[in-house]
Amino acid sequence: MKVVIFGATGMVGKGVLLECLDDARVEQVLLVSRQRTDVRHPKIRELLHQNFFDFTTIEPQFADLDACFFCLGVTSVGISEQEYDRLTYDLTLAAATSLAAATAGRLTFCYVSGEGTDSTERGRRAWARIKGKTENALLRLPFKAAYMFRPAYIQPLRGIRSKTRWYQLAYDVLGSLYPLLRTLLPRYVTTTVAMGRAMIEVAEAGSSKTILSSEDINRLAARAVPD
Repeated sequence: MKVVIFGATGMVGKGVLLECLDDARVEQVLLVSRQRTDVRHPKIRELLHQNFFDFTTIEPQFADLDACFFCLGVTSVGISEQEYDRLTYDLTLAAATSLAAATAGRLTFCYVSGEGTDSTERGRRAWARIKGKTENALLRLPFKAAYMFRPAYIQPLRGIRSKTRWYQLAYDVLGSLYPLLRTLLPRYVTTTVAMGRAMIEVAEAGSSKTILSSEDINRLAARAVPD
């Protein structure tokens, strides 16, 4: 497979990238970002692009892709509902629309959403409504398949650290407790490794479910064993 990752400089995106580099099913990884990553590998091709609300100028470079792993996201804390909508819905749909146009129904789109997302788009929480609106729009686009990943707690592994300081402090505290959390709350915890393996698995083999919880993600990751 040839895949593209959006958000490879973030915690989840970097985790997905590392799994792609280790998996023989992935032959090439296109990274679309505003700045270069700190990972170097023969599989990687980096494409620097500054305007993440318009991808028409680079759309031809998407033509031979098989899958997109969309790991970009912002916290809703500290920003207005309008800005969160712009950075979540508008930005994601700008990329997805260009990918759909370039690949003509051949591409599988995997989107990192979140536990509690509101598919009805009518709930009280603005972030959940906006995530739900984004998911619904993605599911309507002419992709080969689209999968909405809704993790709750994600434990970073393989030396990955969050760029958000207070997030990383929480991961430092909870990291040693992860085995216990996995035992007590298997429906709500996963890892960056599992996220990457599950995305590769659904891109290659599909899934009967389009909306995937942490429990689904862990099950799919266990099914995917890199060569």
